[in-house]
Amino acid sequence: MIHTRRSYGGMCVAPHHLAAEAGRDVLKEGGNAVEAMVAAAATIAVAYPHMNAIGGDGFWLIHEPGKPPVAIDACGAAAGLADPGYYTGYDGIPERGPLAALTMAGTVDGWREALVVSESWGGKLPLSRLLSDAVAHARQGVAVSRSQQALTAKHEAVLAESPGFAEAFLSGGEVPEEGARLRQPRLANTLERLAHAGLEDFYRGDLAQSMATDLEALGSPLRCEDFTNYHAQRVTPLKLALKDATLYNLPAPTQGLASLLILGLFERLGVCEANGFAHLHGLIESTKRAFLLRDRYVTDPQRLSVELQMLLEDAVLDEQAATISMQEARPWPHESASGDTIWMGAVDSKGRAVSFIQSIYWEFGSGVVLPESGVLWQNRGISFSLDPAALRALGPGRKPFHTLNPALARFRDGRTLVYGTMGGEGQPQTQAAVFSRYARFGMPLQEAVTAPRWLLGRTWGDSSTNLKLESRFPGSLVEALRKAGHDVEVLDEAFSDTMGHAGGIVHHPDGLVEGAHDPRSDGGAAGY
Repeated sequence: MIHTRRSYGGMCVAPHHLAAEAGRDVLKEGGNAVEAMVAAAATIAVAYPHMNAIGGDGFWLIHEPGKPPVAIDACGAAAGLADPGYYTGYDGIPERGPLAALTMAGTVDGWREALVVSESWGGKLPLSRLLSDAVAHARQGVAVSRSQQALTAKHEAVLAESPGFAEAFLSGGEVPEEGARLRQPRLANTLERLAHAGLEDFYRGDLAQSMATDLEALGSPLRCEDFTNYHAQRVTPLKLALKDATLYNLPAPTQGLASLLILGLFERLGVCEANGFAHLHGLIESTKRAFLLRDRYVTDPQRLSVELQMLLEDAVLDEQAATISMQEARPWPHESASGDTIWMGAVDSKGRAVSFIQSIYWEFGSGVVLPESGVLWQNRGISFSLDPAALRALGPGRKPFHTLNPALARFRDGRTLVYGTMGGEGQPQTQAAVFSRYARFGMPLQEAVTAPRWLLGRTWGDSSTNLKLESRFPGSLVEALRKAGHDVEVLDEAFSDTMGHAGGIVHHPDGLVEGAHDPRSDGGAAGY
């Protein structure tokens, strides 16, 4: 059993221990939560390349006691050339390769914008220090993780066809074994350049020109103008007031709305016991209604038909909750979204906190590794439709739908919780499981993360949209769910990657910091 980690100085939680330790070390040197997160974000991009990269997107929620949270949208938009005509002859956008690399990578400019917040706090650590661990790990090598080996093997046949993938992530043409040393010298040079030239170089410098040239040569619609025109944005987060806490999450183009809707609906069901039929059934049925609203309304922020905050008003939540039966399951399935991501959290000694997500969408994204910079590029743009009438139709400058949604809770008693997970369609469901177990039913944070989880829908490339349960749930509960009409599949694994890699950090008013990481991941909770 992994116990909740506790400290009084600060803490960083990540799905890879090297990233958690990189953030923790920055905190120990007097850095703040944002600086720690930039160090962790750069490190995780090196150590967990199957889940994220600097060629992907990111989203931030930044908490400072006594002030409104700051939300940063570091989602890249579709290239100026990316319209249905660019894909003439294709039934849909190709899932891998250069044609899948059609949206700008936003995460690095998200780091830059977050560091503007850090400067307002008096943050003074140089960028070269924040990126130093990542540079060293890329140059000297990291040990291939269990999940990287498994996912490379799972998708090798397709990914090996993407330019640069085999050279970067295979060993002599073979899948590297767990524990094998993975060196990324070109990425090390790129990170070192950013450390000295500044993060702007990724978009408006020599590095931007290099990446744009490589992308165009490979067949991507991205051009230098797409780099030059990109800027991460501060946005107003969505919020939901519950009886004992206010929850925050990201607005469109993310599914943050769904994460808040689930918990708002569940509170109205009056469930009072953890991990039983009412708990799971209530959250699952709340998820169905949340996903239907999400898929009706969430798209590019400039194309919304309603103000999403209005869907979180009491009248809407009351109406939706009243349609939920606590005895019978609503018919399903529903078209689901897959995706692969990392969530990380950081809290510093002054109670400032960060909830952060960084992603390349599918495992290894597009699979394209740029020849000069060594940057792995995302395939987030495949969530667009080539149908001009679709809600999420492809168009130049439009933002793709994102499963990413980092979460933040401010409790009336002064506690702050940052939490989240990877896992595509499973992200809102796992957030609901962790929050409800911790905040509603009083489970210790680590137990709330470790306890068996479920997933309604598909993720990680699965085709089925049924209700998947880890094998640790008791048979009586499984049978009760089936009798209620749920299409249940019990997975073989007690701890399944299908359920995502979750984590959380709680800051208490007396300065106590509690952290939890997911035993399903290669992560850690590093405090001091």
